[in-house]
Amino acid sequence: MFALAVVLMLIGQFLGTPGLDVFGTRVKDRSGPAVLRSVQDLSRYEGAAGTYQVVVDLEHDARFLPDSIRGTRTLYVASGSVGAYVELGRLGGDAVTVDADRTAVTLRLPHARPAAPALDPERSYAVSKQRGLLDRLGDLFSDNPASEQAVNVLAAQRISAAARESGLTARAERNTTEMLRELLRGLGFERVTVTYV
Repeated sequence: MFALAVVLMLIGQFLGTPGLDVFGTRVKDRSGPAVLRSVQDLSRYEGAAGTYQVVVDLEHDARFLPDSIRGTRTLYVASGSVGAYVELGRLGGDAVTVDADRTAVTLRLPHARPAAPALDPERSYAVSKQRGLLDRLGDLFSDNPASEQAVNVLAAQRISAAARESGLTARAERNTTEMLRELLRGLGFERVTVTYV
């Protein structure tokens, strides 16, 4: 009887015959509802955003033991985006200067800053994960959901660094300047000067 069940399972698995896949798998989503933890009012203008991809090669070694016995190495491709914004909500009283005949305006704004990176889980994936013998045995007796956390943290740091090196904040300042010039010229100002301090 057991042999017949195994044969039916193999036939259903390889031929894709419905009803013969005795041990077929189903996916059940048992997640709870999302919980709102905080709300923050934003008063910033996001002038630019970039999408980045980085390959993370993270290795943990044990002293005096070869990698085949103890150690892990993870190769991970991470994709994410970073926005750059100018904060407009905390401008001082001297941030806007208008001349007497109301034809020229000068704005003094803070420099653009990069936002925290947002990893894209649909485009990020592990290419390989090598584990030593002791690490594999340890995985049999315990689950460690935080094991991928180090890779994600390192990927976010690398994407942040790539955003800083790519001139994203300078582009955000240029785009913010253009937006404010168009807006204020539409309000009747002939000369609009925007500086970042």
